[in-house]
Amino acid sequence: MNRHPPSSKLVPAVGDPVSSLWRRLRAGVRLLRRAADWDRAAGPGWEDRVMAEPVTDRLHEKQGRSIGRRVFAGGLSVYLKRHYRLPRWRGLLAALFPDRAWSPGLQEWQHLTWAAAEGFPVPRPVAAGQFVGPWFRLQGFLAVEELYGMLPLHEAVPLAAARLAPAAFDMWKRGLTAELARLARELHRRRVFHKDLYFCHFYVPESFTRSPPAGWANRVVMIDLHRLARHPVTGPWWRAKDLAQLLYSSDVPGVTDRDRVRFWKLYRASGSGRWLLPLVRWKWRLYRRHARRRAG
Repeated sequence: MNRHPPSSKLVPAVGDPVSSLWRRLRAGVRLLRRAADWDRAAGPGWEDRVMAEPVTDRLHEKQGRSIGRRVFAGGLSVYLKRHYRLPRWRGLLAALFPDRAWSPGLQEWQHLTWAAAEGFPVPRPVAAGQFVGPWFRLQGFLAVEELYGMLPLHEAVPLAAARLAPAAFDMWKRGLTAELARLARELHRRRVFHKDLYFCHFYVPESFTRSPPAGWANRVVMIDLHRLARHPVTGPWWRAKDLAQLLYSSDVPGVTDRDRVRFWKLYRASGSGRWLLPLVRWKWRLYRRHARRRAG
């Protein structure tokens, strides 16, 4: 698998993470990461305006953060995630240890680069950074390349059900189910957990809903890795939570109980204790109950 094209070669960080603590507290410091094609697309001085850069469309704002699509003149299209107000304790730690990722954007950059290196299909991160100070202020951002012509599973599955003949759709689901089970199994085998493993965080090409692909391997892209973490001790709990989230979010037109049983059998090929399924079901019931309360 070609994990990243040549244009995603990383360039050195920008900033002065080894300056004195007093200087960092008074004047601030920034830690930036970006792919080689970002500077050309974003233009000179982008680091001074990225937190205020207007997006092209699809803007969503909530509780001190925003996400929107930014299409640059050169053709690069990214989703720009920005956090404008992060906890002061994070800002303090970022001032004390400025060479570490304390903002969600920079942390997700690390998660995406790790996942790509491990062979997981994920969006290409093109820029990320954190701005520390003055004093304990902390802001951050992440830019990931848009998944052109792709749809989230909660939209793609019903669309394929409507477009494909029943026999073709059944084969389509078999391939998709096998790939979802493989991704979850490989992630959990490393004691790493997504923590937001919902249908909406998996993308497939829209063309797949018209004509089934010859193969599904590495064609299902996993997004939103901001909470990704390794838990060698508490792994069983997070494994059950990941699987319960996937089970809960699979309640879309076209998905049947037979599909869920098939997923479980394929996932269990990695070997799991009998304790796992009851725990997954219990978490699934909690998600469903919570959703009903919110709807009510």
